[in-house]
Amino acid sequence: MSQNATENLLQVKDLTKIFNIRQGLSTKHFTAVDRANFSIHADRPEILTIAGESGSGKTTIARMILGLEDPSAGAIYYKGRDVTKINKKERRSWFMREVQPIFQDPFATFSPLKRVDSYLYETARNYRMVKRDRVDAYIDEALHSVGLSLQEVKGRYPNELSGGQVQRISIARALLTKPSLLVADEPVSMLDASLRMSIVNLFMRLKEERGVSVIYITHDLATAYYAADRIAVMLRGWIVEAGPVEDVLARPLHPYTKILKESVPQADPDRKWEETATLATLETEEYLRAGCKFASRCPATMDVCKTTVPDNYAVAGRTVKCFLYDEKTVGAESVARHVQGEIPLMPAMT
Repeated sequence: MSQNATENLLQVKDLTKIFNIRQGLSTKHFTAVDRANFSIHADRPEILTIAGESGSGKTTIARMILGLEDPSAGAIYYKGRDVTKINKKERRSWFMREVQPIFQDPFATFSPLKRVDSYLYETARNYRMVKRDRVDAYIDEALHSVGLSLQEVKGRYPNELSGGQVQRISIARALLTKPSLLVADEPVSMLDASLRMSIVNLFMRLKEERGVSVIYITHDLATAYYAADRIAVMLRGWIVEAGPVEDVLARPLHPYTKILKESVPQADPDRKWEETATLATLETEEYLRAGCKFASRCPATMDVCKTTVPDNYAVAGRTVKCFLYDEKTVGAESVARHVQGEIPLMPAMT
């Protein structure tokens, strides 16, 4: 058991996922997640955002935590136990009860041929949360916590409800098991802008009122900054920067985090956005590249970056995977300058 595993609600330690990709007659090993490390505090509920562009490994991490993908290496400790090693019965009766998923597409969560309230009744009964004569009141209480009621949703099919309502119902269903942790994978990306903040606000309220922690997976830095306590920024399977969200997004240290932040248009009526704000498409070559995976796009690339994988350096209250913060490579003076933000920026990614 990890030394710190019992101190955290969840601890992900050196988590790795390798896929095999067939290319003609040969097979290449594709590391989708490469030794990821992060934790959720046990002593207080929090929202941890895992952010990054498409193909960075965010969803693969979520799937491994939920048991939908088997890790290739590493461990996932929940309340001090490595859940990659528990049996199916224990996973269902204990872990799946305490760690609940919220998926990206709310309409894919429910069959169009099945009334949404039937899922709520099944969950409450399967996990034996209350006696039969209290099921209605128990479900109604969960729905009220997300701004709905059993009267509103009973007997209705998913297509009779809005996307925001269906996503709220999926959150209410998750809350029926009284979880300690929600794993929300891009939960607002398919909703209208007007509905996104309502779901994000809901997560914040659940944290404060119910003591539920949330792993919030997103590419939307605006909602991440608004809702999260801490953030882990991913690039091609690596967590390249992690720490308090105010520090990481207000004063980013890793060149990639700086560029990711710069790619978000600012709400400034005096500025016109002349460029197309699109993130880089998935490049398999970056995953397979020796050295730093960001070296080909980084404005501060050094020779060592092209051949050697950087360590995770503890600096300014966070961890940064970049040689700019290695005193042996650049010297203490240069590290201090980089912490102060003296790193050249390249144009926003297009």
